[in-house]
Amino acid sequence: MKQITRSFLKALVFLAFFCTSGFVFAQPGKDYKVASIGFYNLENLFDTIDSPTTNDADFLPNGRLYWDTKKYVSKMTNLSKVISQLGTELSPDGVALLGVAEIECRKVLEDLVAQPGLKERNYQIVHYDSPDERGIDCGLIYQAKYFKVLGSRAVPVALKDSKTGVVDFTRDILYVAGTFDGEPLHIMVGHWPSRRGGEAGSGWMRAAAAAVCKNLSDSIQAINPNAKILIMGDLNDDPDNKSLTQVLKARRETNNLKKDELYNPMYDLYKNGDGTLAYKDSWDLFDQMILSKGLVDKSTGGWQLYKAQVFRQPWLLQTEGAFRGYPFRTYVGDIFINGYSDHLPVYLFFLKKK
Repeated sequence: MKQITRSFLKALVFLAFFCTSGFVFAQPGKDYKVASIGFYNLENLFDTIDSPTTNDADFLPNGRLYWDTKKYVSKMTNLSKVISQLGTELSPDGVALLGVAEIECRKVLEDLVAQPGLKERNYQIVHYDSPDERGIDCGLIYQAKYFKVLGSRAVPVALKDSKTGVVDFTRDILYVAGTFDGEPLHIMVGHWPSRRGGEAGSGWMRAAAAAVCKNLSDSIQAINPNAKILIMGDLNDDPDNKSLTQVLKARRETNNLKKDELYNPMYDLYKNGDGTLAYKDSWDLFDQMILSKGLVDKSTGGWQLYKAQVFRQPWLLQTEGAFRGYPFRTYVGDIFINGYSDHLPVYLFFLKKK
């Protein structure tokens, strides 16, 4: 993928002024196109081949988890089942774009999009290797009939403890710029640092990741205040945590959004008790999709947000054992239970007048 220069960025966001026209926002119907975009943490999607550049020792045939071809193929089948159904209640094509996290390499995405349930959609891939200590990355798959990539890059998240001077490594922010059905769209896919060591002690790391997204968003909106920007990922924080509300400035309401603020449609879902992962019998909503004003302000025209969803199906939840009601994951400890992921996917619907 070609690197994005400032001149390219200016040209892309300038194009937005000529690709929008005002309309009255409405329900899905014959006068409106419908499209869906989602995010899914694929939970340790490793291949079975030993890699010198990733910490994949557990995920080898002779490793701690005895991760072999049979288990790998089963996981691929399970994940493709989920992805094939995302968004299909309103859009027969399913998700036009899907951000993903916890993938070992590009090859696992190539295997995923080649699954029988997904192959006909012709998903293309954007992926970069990250410096994460566990060897996991973020990625984006997209249907070429909807989205054209114009440029992409991995944006690093610098983590240096101001007290100890210790440098930590985490996933880059994947930034992709392109056109979505002819309209300029900026995508950021992230997997912010975990809560290892406790929420409070690790909060500064997620604030650092949030600041990277915020700075990039601000630079885009400085050229075009109505730019359409979508930030998605496993943020390891809930919508009301400081990294979201204070650093990213992601608000619960769309009314009177200031030029430096974003809208978080997952906030209401979270406050209504919905979530994407469970811990100690409590649900968190770490998997979020956050929008710029250009995707929620009717006056900007073009694609506009319709609604946000958590994909919660009975078969995606464990039905027995100590983790009954939790997301049906691949392993519980060292025991292979042949599930999907420890996270539920999220997705958005967008409408555009035909």
